[in-house]
Amino acid sequence: MPRKHHHNVYVVELSRKVLDEARFVKCNPQYDDSKPCVYVGMTGLPPDERFDKHKAGIRSNRYVREYGLHLLPQIYECFNPMPYEAACEMEVELAIALREAGYGVWQA
Repeated sequence: MPRKHHHNVYVVELSRKVLDEARFVKCNPQYDDSKPCVYVGMTGLPPDERFDKHKAGIRSNRYVREYGLHLLPQIYECFNPMPYEAACEMEVELAIALREAGYGVWQA
């Protein structure tokens, strides 16, 4: 019996204070300040559990730990769950699509 797909992509809204980070700004030259700044990730956990781990400093991305506000499920829920390989690809594709739409994006 095939294993149930349990990987997810997720998007975290970041505080605009992340724009004080030169590295973040450099990676987002086409940023439209009418759009939010976000972090795009993928996980084998439920997205809310993964967000809590980021905020607690457990295998966390610094931008999410310091600037993460909340999840944006309206952006990613339609994709989840999926196989690992698909989640890896979707993480990159979603980050690219959001950046092209003018979002400030960090994707590790």
